Amino acid sequence: MKNRKLELFGRKQHEYHQRHQWRLGEDGLFAPHSYAKTKPDSLSWWDDVGFILNGRRVIVWWQHPRYIYSAAIEEQSWERAGPDPQDDWLFEGATTNYKQVGKSRKKIVSYTSRQPSAEQDAYYEHLRAVRQQMEAEGIDLDISVSWKRERLSWATGVGLIVPLEVRNETELAQLASLAKRLLLGKTTLQKEFPEYRYGKADWLREQEAGK
Repeated sequence: MKNRKLELFGRKQHEYHQRHQWRLGEDGLFAPHSYAKTKPDSLSWWDDVGFILNGRRVIVWWQHPRYIYSAAIEEQSWERAGPDPQDDWLFEGATTNYKQVGKSRKKIVSYTSRQPSAEQDAYYEHLRAVRQQMEAEGIDLDISVSWKRERLSWATGVGLIVPLEVRNETELAQLASLAKRLLLGKTTLQKEFPEYRYGKADWLREQEAGK
């Protein structure tokens, strides 16, 4: 039995692709980021890539498991650091800057934030120390590979968490190839990364190698 909602999404995606040009490279990929300054031995964290599949756009949002691990440290550091003093220094007490318009009028052109309070500065320093300690010691967390398809009105979105390195166009093409094969059912993450998990030992090993 046909799913009318999925058929509608498919038609919308196809129509959008026909009416709007997508800036693709010679390899047929949409690559929004440059790798000109990326070192060949650097660690990757996240990236995006797009391609056309069956006349419809696919956009891949990729994250390395180490990025998920790092984000968890960031989140837990806020919890461990305790309550934020909530000094709204960016907006509360800001100085309004004006520009003269004509002889008698002026308009607002910008705002200058004041300095954080001593209490807020102390909290930020404490937060940094907590985060650095957690990064040095690691946390008890395991990240497994995963992928999820999302149907958008203009494309098919693919959220992908796998341990690849994306530092150049060749490696980006490998990421796109994996996403395409997953969508077509030609492979699985269990087949590509059997029993893979990223955890504390991996994080600490990479932290040591990066020193």
